[in-house]
Amino acid sequence: MKKLLIAAVLAGVSLSAGAAETIRFATEASYPPFEFVDASNKIQGFDIDLANAMCKEMQATCTFTNQAFDSLIPSLKFRRFDAVISGMDITADRLKQVSFTNAYYDNSAIFIAQKGKFTDIASLKGKRVGMQNGTTHQKFLMEKHPEITAVPYDSYQNAVLDLKNGRLDAVFGDTAVVNEWLKQNKNLAAVGDKITDQSYFGTGLGVAVRQDNSALLGKMNDALAKVRQDGTYKTLYTKWFQQ
Repeated sequence: MKKLLIAAVLAGVSLSAGAAETIRFATEASYPPFEFVDASNKIQGFDIDLANAMCKEMQATCTFTNQAFDSLIPSLKFRRFDAVISGMDITADRLKQVSFTNAYYDNSAIFIAQKGKFTDIASLKGKRVGMQNGTTHQKFLMEKHPEITAVPYDSYQNAVLDLKNGRLDAVFGDTAVVNEWLKQNKNLAAVGDKITDQSYFGTGLGVAVRQDNSALLGKMNDALAKVRQDGTYKTLYTKWFQQ
């Protein structure tokens, strides 16, 4: 009888462990400090640490898949993934396709160019500016500054490489990411002021889920609130943005 009871308990533990939820995240891991692939070919970054902290609160397991930014929302809608965390701005257009958690990062954007070459956005008229395809940066330039030639790239890494090699006049990206580029490239400098247009960047970054997955959205918002309250968010923010 004792053995049967032990076996039953072990079976119950096994079933409980096996029932842990797995949340499949998609990301585009070429955007440090939010997400990037390290020397060990592992996806790292603020978004990844935050997602893992949220999953811990939800008692779930996270997995992360790296793919092109402009395919993230389509893949989410086609149920290849459960969520997207990829430095993604919450915008009215995206909200027509997916739902977002509460904002987890207040965002802004800025231009960079070769140091001393341009002073403000007006001086970029007629110039070639690179950004990642499918981003709010691309949409902002095309709608607000058609006088600037928007050049889309599959990744910001390639855009910055072309900027350094003189094939682009400037690159337009999120301020936190641009600051990382400036640390690593002393010949580059910010152009003009930060842009916080509410229609494109001012709402903040969010985790995207399918519109029919309100249960997961609720769990994620609860988990996000908890990691903010217990100090985990502050620790991660300091780790990735204040060192």
